[in-house]
Amino acid sequence: MELNLENKVFLISGGAKGIGAAISRTIVQEGGIAVIIDPSKEAGANLFQDLVSENKKVYHIPLRLLEAEHSKEAVDLTVSRFGRIDGVVNNAGANDGIGLEHGSPVAFRKSVEKNLGHYYDLVHFALPFLKSSKGSIVNISSKTAITGQGNTSGYTAAKGAQLSLTREWAVELLPYGIRVNAVIPAEVMTPLYQKWLDTFDHPEEQLNLIENRIPLEKRMTTPQEIANMVIFLLSDRSSHTTGQLLYVDGGYTHLDRAIGRK
Repeated sequence: MELNLENKVFLISGGAKGIGAAISRTIVQEGGIAVIIDPSKEAGANLFQDLVSENKKVYHIPLRLLEAEHSKEAVDLTVSRFGRIDGVVNNAGANDGIGLEHGSPVAFRKSVEKNLGHYYDLVHFALPFLKSSKGSIVNISSKTAITGQGNTSGYTAAKGAQLSLTREWAVELLPYGIRVNAVIPAEVMTPLYQKWLDTFDHPEEQLNLIENRIPLEKRMTTPQEIANMVIFLLSDRSSHTTGQLLYVDGGYTHLDRAIGRK
């Protein structure tokens, strides 16, 4: 299927590793231009070199989007270089374990701001250019916003807000033909996820326990499977899809996890 992404410019926050890297790679494979906004200089440089060696169009902006001006700088750099923006993928964030009982009001607010603020900031500054291109916005959220997890109040509050903003923006931006959707992963095998698994005494046993709870095929979702949905939503092949919360999770969030063990 032709996705018509040729020479279109997409911002991807946290685009150098894990799900973000898969999204960046898939955009350029489809002929688009990936603007990778990621503070990881080594991972960003490695991905940049890999894609350039394949004659792909890519740009790495090594910024951590902690303040509004960082998002403005990323947008300004992109427009200065390419003259347009056709889509934004809000992806950066971290499950930082700021809970209720063992957290604090200060830590909670910092966690929410860290995981949510740049979603608003990046789209706010990119909006004039998205209006020109009738672009698309994809917010990457998390199943924890729906299921809860425990001991991560800041992160889940931000993830729930991202889903709310998806529908709020979808309504506000209807007059401009800008589509806004969210993708909700559950258990995705990324380097960060593997790092978490490695904190257990028996990582393989923990992984098997998790996989057995995933209804479809008893396996983790791959970053590429998340990327495939994101790219579809960025493309004009999803031209009448907006305000949707799409779960790419093997049925983890909504299907009975006891399936196959009854």
